[in-house]
This record gives sequence, C-alpha cells and structure tokens, in this order.
Amino acid sequence: MANRKKKIILFASGNGSNAENIIRYFQKDKPARVTAVFTNNSQAGVIRRAQKLDVPVYFLSRDDFLHPADLIRRMKVLQPDLIVLAGFLWKIPAEFIVQFPEKIINIHPALLPAYGGKGMYGKYVHEAVLAAGEKKTGITIHYVNAHYDEGQILFQKEIPVLPDDTPETLAGRIHRLEYRYFPRIIESLLES
Repeated sequence: MANRKKKIILFASGNGSNAENIIRYFQKDKPARVTAVFTNNSQAGVIRRAQKLDVPVYFLSRDDFLHPADLIRRMKVLQPDLIVLAGFLWKIPAEFIVQFPEKIINIHPALLPAYGGKGMYGKYVHEAVLAAGEKKTGITIHYVNAHYDEGQILFQKEIPVLPDDTPETLAGRIHRLEYRYFPRIIESLLES
C-alpha cells in the first residue's frame, strides 16, 4: 500500500481543456492519477477528451445534486484523495462537501474574492474585469465550501490586464496560467 497512487476525480461541465491537461500531467510518472471524470452535460467536450485518454466518464443528473446520497455513496466507493472542479458549473451540495472536507478544490479565472459568485464564470468574469477597468487579474485555486467561490484560497497568480485586451485575449492568457499551475497545485496538495 506504500506505493498506492492517489486518486483524483474531476468534475467538468464544458470543453474540458483543463481536465485534459490535468489527466495528461498525471499520466506521467506522478504520485497520483485521474481515475474518473464526472460531467453534468451530456454534450460536453470533456467526455471525448477523457475517453480518448482512457478515463471513465460518468453523467451527473440534476437529481444527483438535489438528493446527493447516491452520489456520496458512489464517491465513497471510488475513494478519491482529491475532487477537482475543472470548469464545473453547478454548485456542490453542502451534504456532499461535509463528506469530503478539504478534499474538493476549484479554480476560478479571477483574483477572488473579486469577480466570484453565482454566474461568474468564463467570459462573464473577463467581461466584468475589463468593464471595471482593472489593471490586473489572474487565477485563484481554492477549497470548495457551501458558497460559490468563497472557500479558503490555496493559490493565486496574477497577470496584468493589457490596454488592448478583449475577453478572448484575456481568456487565452488566463487559460495558460491554469494549464501551468493547476496540476502543480493539485500535486502539492496530494503530497502534503
């Protein structure tokens, strides 16, 4: 048991580029591996990306979140060391969070506590940052608690907002930060 690889479970709702990056990172000689991906979107790009990398994908229904007892049981069978939200858009039920204390993390495309909360994801964050005339933005990796984007901050990395930035150019630069730092922070949490 001393050399058991730790298990990461990903939750994702969209294209899945962050999820794919994390899966690939841990396919190398690492102390952990991604053992499953859960999605709430039957059309999500993450499904194809995960299947291409031989990671099983499971669908989450709205009912799984309204009545999370079955989902909690499924998670306990899978025994994740860390549950990683990589572009997952539904709020995690409090009953679920209580079962996995300090084992659920999320990444947010802004410097929390600014530009967080319900409805603040993806392009909406970048549009708000630009509309406010911010001089800097970045990423935040944090524990998940019962409130959107309010869990304990684990890591932040900032970049300047450039005068000619658009939501699209900002998104591209933020994605590069996510790809670089998210797997490393996951790895450091699993080593501690």
